[in-house]
Formats: sequence, structure tokens, C-alpha cells
Amino acid sequence: MNKFRFLTAGESHGKCLTAIIEGLPAGLPIDIEFINQELQRRQQGYGRGQRMKIENDTVEITSGVRFGKTLGSPITLVVKNQDFENWQKIMSVAPEDITDEKAFSTFRPGHADYAGSVKYNQKDLRNILERSSARKTAIEVAVGAVAKLLLKELGITCSSKVTQIGSACCEENFHGEIDIMKDQGDTVGGKFVVEYKNMPIGLGSYVHWDRGIDGRIAQAVMSIPAIKVVEIGTNPLGYKGSEYHDELFIKDDKIHHKTNHAGGIEGGMTNGEDLLVSAVMKPIPTLRKPLKTVDINTKEETEAHFERSDVCAVEACTVVAETRIAWILADEILLKFGGDTLDELKNNYYR
Repeated sequence: MNKFRFLTAGESHGKCLTAIIEGLPAGLPIDIEFINQELQRRQQGYGRGQRMKIENDTVEITSGVRFGKTLGSPITLVVKNQDFENWQKIMSVAPEDITDEKAFSTFRPGHADYAGSVKYNQKDLRNILERSSARKTAIEVAVGAVAKLLLKELGITCSSKVTQIGSACCEENFHGEIDIMKDQGDTVGGKFVVEYKNMPIGLGSYVHWDRGIDGRIAQAVMSIPAIKVVEIGTNPLGYKGSEYHDELFIKDDKIHHKTNHAGGIEGGMTNGEDLLVSAVMKPIPTLRKPLKTVDINTKEETEAHFERSDVCAVEACTVVAETRIAWILADEILLKFGGDTLDELKNNYYR
């Protein structure tokens, strides 16, 4: 039985980010231009920092695809870090190149620095920052773009939209809210919604706690750096049961829901309605106006280390959320419908 699975590797300032994907059927057309467009979408958005001016993310496929179509074997993706040119010795794998350049020892509140230093027994917090950085989401977006290509073959499409930045709920005010935070040396988060259309019925299951697709989606989105809230469908607070639950009716011999408060999932399974997933991203914790912290070596109170960062990355985060959901949907589709080739998958899907 097919299963969409993958591993990624790479550090924020390392030579490259890589991924190996397994489980895709043979014969799936791979559009490199589409993958690169998705990578560019991740780099865009008002409030992004200087790193996005350095990097021009594009993907290289080094295995698993021939003449534009998958072979059924593992696919390797590579996204190079353009900034590695300036970090070659600092990020060297060779022990003779050891250096204190770019090392730091002051915890950044809100980051992985403190807990990571304890867990992995590190005194140079550069060793925590490099992999915990959101830079790793670049290769994740490339993987998600491949998953989206599979979904597109089955008519499943997605879109996303930022619905709030800080206290601003009107799109016309988003840039103004970000500008205010930038002038103050601060950062700002926000909320967005991801929508997948033309969904099949029955992805996921109620039979075990770890097979509910809502739980899988929630875990995938919640583990995006800086995400603190995940909602599927309409937030039920303040609703009566008679107002919230989606009544059923028949039209043209097909069963439909009058509303979609459930966001396309009931009992841990997709119900054929549009999948709606909302999430809230906290303000990025790297601030030009530094927060108070502690130095890991001296144990003295000081100010947090500043690493170049964004003022707001909510728009980019929506692309990453689309990506994470695409992984789950592709995996569930392959588990339910199977197929060693794209034609076989389509026959199983549409029969």
C-alpha cells in the first residue's frame, strides 16, 4: 500500500536543504516551474526581511523523475542556500574549521534556544538556531508542491487568505499595522485560512485516535514555527447545537450539507465539503528591540541576541500551511485509493 512519506535535512545557513520523497505513483507529471512558483510565494509578503533579498529559491530534482514524470522510485529535491557563500567556514563539517564566529550564548525568548540547549547539551546556540529556523520550511514547500501536483490530478485545488494582522481585520490596514511594528522595532502576527476544494468523502477514520484526519492536519499545521492556534471550520464558541451543526439535504440525488461549520470534516473523516483550516501565527520572537534574557555561559541577565528576521511573515506562513495540509491529503489519498501508477490511482479514485 502506498504511503506519502519524506525526510528533509539542512540548516538555515548550510550548503542546501534537501528532501527525499517516497510513495508517489509512477507517471505523475512533475512541473518544476510550479514548484519554483510555490517557493517564490513563500518568499513574498509585506514585512519580510533581508534574507529574502539574498535567496532566490529554486528546486533541483536529482532522482526519481525522468523526462518530466515520476518513476515510482524515491524523489530527491535540493534547494540551495545562496547565503552559504558567506557562511562556508562557519557552517563547515570539518573539525579543523572550528570557529567562534557567529556563535552566541544569549537565549532569544520565544525561540527554541533555551529548551534546545538543555535537550541537546549545546553551549553555542548557533547549533540550535540553524535547524530550528523557519528556513527549513523552504524545502517543505517544495515537497508540498509535489503533493499538490498529485492532488491537482484528482481535481483537488487549494487557496489561502490572510484574515487578520495584529489588531487589523481589514486587508487595507494590514500594511499600516506592519509599518507601525517595524518603526517600533517590534513584530506582529496574524490569522489566515486555507481552503481545499473538491474533496473526496472518507479520508481519515474514527477507528483509532491517530487516524482522524482533523488530528493529523492539526498536528501538521501546529508544528509550523510560530503557529499557536489551529481551527478546522467555524469556531463553535457562542453557537447553540441547533445553529452550529450542518444539516443534510438531497439535491440531484446527491447528499449535501446546508452549511459547512465543520470545515469539511466530521468524525475524523472528510465529508465531501470544502476543507477549511484556520491558524494563528504569533509575532516573530526575534525583535530589533531586544527582550530581556539570560546568557547560557555567564548566567547573567542581559538582552537577547538579534538575528536578521522579518517583521511579519503571516503571508508566507499561509503557503507553508497549504504545504503541510497537502502532505496529509496526499498520504490519505494514497492510503485509501492506492496504485503503483497514476492511471491506476485515478481508476481507483473515480470508480
